[in-house]
Amino acid sequence: MRVALHTKVREDRIEEYEAAHRQVPAELVTAIRAAGATSWTIWRSGTDLFHVLEVEDYAAMIAELAKLPVNVAWQARMGELTEIAHDYSAGGSDASLPVVWEL
Repeated sequence: MRVALHTKVREDRIEEYEAAHRQVPAELVTAIRAAGATSWTIWRSGTDLFHVLEVEDYAAMIAELAKLPVNVAWQARMGELTEIAHDYSAGGSDASLPVVWEL
């Protein structure tokens, strides 16, 4: 399934956010793939971040990653850099953007 998300980076932390994503821990990348994601791309427009990911089961991926220390640490770091963060709570799988139109 394809999932789209919207998050927001703090205006004064854009460079730090982008630098962090140039060095995503290999252990986290492995965990994301093991949880079922085959791709994840993030675009930035100003402070708005748009994510599109391909994943077998988004809710299952969120649940799996939520309990992994490498992801917990990454989300804590991202929480310092973002105004709206990715939601790894129990309801986080409902955070995806609704499809409006598709070709």
